[in-house]
Amino acid sequence: MAASSDPWIKEYNEAVKVADDINGMISDRISLPASGPETQRHASAIRRKITILGTRLDGLQSLMSRPTGKPLTEKEMNRRKDMVANLRSKASQMASAFNMSNFANRDSLLGPETKTDAMSRTVGLDNSGLVGLQRQIMKEQDEGLEKLEETVLSTKHIALAVNEELDLHTRLIDDLDEHVDVTDSRLRRVQKNLAILNKRTKGGCSCMCMLLAVIGIVILVVTIYLLIKYL
Repeated sequence: MAASSDPWIKEYNEAVKVADDINGMISDRISLPASGPETQRHASAIRRKITILGTRLDGLQSLMSRPTGKPLTEKEMNRRKDMVANLRSKASQMASAFNMSNFANRDSLLGPETKTDAMSRTVGLDNSGLVGLQRQIMKEQDEGLEKLEETVLSTKHIALAVNEELDLHTRLIDDLDEHVDVTDSRLRRVQKNLAILNKRTKGGCSCMCMLLAVIGIVILVVTIYLLIKYL
């Protein structure tokens, strides 16, 4: 292997250390609850580490395209390419485990995809510049998380308001059903009373007609009797 003073080797060792840190953090998830704020924060930290690893891998790729010092042999170049490919494969597997479908476009991990290629952001950067880029990416992720939290809270408030409105409408409908039932019951009682009154009225009218008929007959008989008596 090339001398340890080789910037590429130093950067590769740092990338391997980040990958080992990620594996350790993934192992630590076993001791955490299945869900909850602590678990979410831990998962976010792992995603950030994976993003940092991706940035370092881009830096390694960039360094290979512009080697410093002694030119690399073709064999050494291919070996380094294989080392980066293997490490990137592990990073992709870890990203897939955390549903980081946009791992290839880490700049858009928490927001809309940007058209800036990750590789182009590392071109011309030394180790200090790569560290600065990593911090910038972490800052962008923090801002994205804050916006996401605001969106979630806003959605939660809207959902609560809609739920309260639905509860109010449900209570109004229940009250309306109750009033309809009461009104229907009263209407039935009124119809029953009207039927009874109508029946009684018909019975009373028949009795009155018979009484008037009897009185008429009596008056007629008396009139005839008087006519016969005095004529």
